[in-house]
Amino acid sequence: MPQFVTPFASLDLLRQPEQRHDPLQAFDAADEYLLEHLHQQGLAAGSRVLLLNDGFGALACALAPHATVVSSGDSFLGALALHKNLARNGLAADAVRFVPANACAEGPFDVVLIRVPKTLALLEEQLIRLHGQLAPGARVIAAGMVKHLPRAAGELLERYVGPVQASLAVKKARLLSAPPEDKPAPQSPYPTRYQLDSPPLQLVNHANVFCREGLDIGTRAFLPHLPVGLGEARVADLGCGNGVLAIVSALDNPHAQYLLLDESFMAIQSAEANWRAALGERPVELRAADGLAGQPADSLDVVLCNPPFHQQQVVGDFLAWRMFKQAHAALRHGGELWIVGNRHLGYHAKLKRLFREVEQVAATPKFVILKARKG
Repeated sequence: MPQFVTPFASLDLLRQPEQRHDPLQAFDAADEYLLEHLHQQGLAAGSRVLLLNDGFGALACALAPHATVVSSGDSFLGALALHKNLARNGLAADAVRFVPANACAEGPFDVVLIRVPKTLALLEEQLIRLHGQLAPGARVIAAGMVKHLPRAAGELLERYVGPVQASLAVKKARLLSAPPEDKPAPQSPYPTRYQLDSPPLQLVNHANVFCREGLDIGTRAFLPHLPVGLGEARVADLGCGNGVLAIVSALDNPHAQYLLLDESFMAIQSAEANWRAALGERPVELRAADGLAGQPADSLDVVLCNPPFHQQQVVGDFLAWRMFKQAHAALRHGGELWIVGNRHLGYHAKLKRLFREVEQVAATPKFVILKARKG
């Protein structure tokens, strides 16, 4: 694994979740560019630094010995990577304070370094929350790989922070510097809401929730085919998003017990609000987590899952396959994993490597709904 060499530190870093022979690094040229630029500008002793969306803790681990560092992001896996990488590089667990993206990091901050996220709504919400949190003369610098840095990111910085100056590209990375201006307190457009017709539900969606503006087409295909007659089954919604699968299932299965998991803190915040609106005080367990990692074996009867096919900008079925293995370990003998997936992903064949029986429950021209039973 290559070292992350910066003017502040040389680091040995891991991504999360770990996979053997991982060809991907826990840092990229945009991280290198940010730290080189900050070093050239100078970082005063005792500076308070806010990091937004520092993927796997590369920036935080580099800066922790030199400043008071607060890191904020919406990924449980990112937070887990930060803590592991601090320990891996001999840094104290409390050397960096992590604030989930569904909470507000309290300043004042002298420097704000931003990795531009895939979801620009998350960036917008983060910039809105910066209002009133910047020290006099604060520096705000965003970074990204050029192919993942849309013009709209600069427009958001201009709207909420100040005039943007774009750097030259270095190793296909670019910086956007935005000296803060006095601006009126902005009004956040988040969370957003949309209406589900059947069953009639209004769903709350915080800024980083997948398909925030409306029900995604995979879930729409899945909802009419969710299992019924579950009695007192223990059911997990794995990668729950705004919680719609679990909520619709719970309405049809009044005695079942539900566990909702997602690696996005904002997804769990949304799911909790939606569960309470639809089901009141009915007991439920919600947690931001690395899927079902740590879930006791043989502790679940049913797992519902609309698996993701990307992590940040990286597309692939690694996360889905990992979720299938986690579900298999957590399900009791005879327990069932229900999933929806794009036809072309070939989940049927993958599930057959783990489960005794795999059945196609339904299909549309684009999606298949599969039920896999643990033998």
